[in-house]
Amino acid sequence: MSEQSLKLDALRSRIAACRLCAEALPHPPRPVVQAGSGARILVIGQAPGRKVHLSGMPWDDASGDRLRAWMGLAKPAFYDPQRLAIMPMGFCYPGVGAKGNGDNPPMRLCAPTWHSELISLLPEVRLTLLIGHHAQAYYLPKPLKSMTEAVRSFDGSSPLMPLPHPSWRVVRWMRDNPWFEAHTLPLLRRRVADAIGENALR
Repeated sequence: MSEQSLKLDALRSRIAACRLCAEALPHPPRPVVQAGSGARILVIGQAPGRKVHLSGMPWDDASGDRLRAWMGLAKPAFYDPQRLAIMPMGFCYPGVGAKGNGDNPPMRLCAPTWHSELISLLPEVRLTLLIGHHAQAYYLPKPLKSMTEAVRSFDGSSPLMPLPHPSWRVVRWMRDNPWFEAHTLPLLRRRVADAIGENALR
């Protein structure tokens, strides 16, 4: 095993043991991260939902099914850490919001505590997907445009590709923004294929 892989294994163990937000979480911490030193794509989303918290498998829900369909990526490739790394803004399930309308925002300590070190151990990443407002606000240049403008303005020249969150709420947004399916999704699939190879696609 390479020195890089050993460092990554050690970091994943430290993340798994993280309890920084334990008192603020509604459930015992269960950080959900996927990473291999050879990963070519990095997915930065929001935070695990309840189903992912229970299974420990990232994007193991309907949103994940939609994301994989957008990417044109088969499940075995999506869950291969040597092809794809997954690092949400908040590593643990934050619980349901006070009004019961969706989950709470990601915990704020995860990104500044862990992201830079984890990214430094993923030298092969060619494409980073910034999924949803929280990831885009953290990683895109300021001043931040609206999520819709950020997604629409992507022309393929940057390694940072903004996307809407693929929850059920995106169905109406896609109807209102038909350019996403017509132009952005084909571009996304080309970038995915360029990053990890045609043989990983459906």
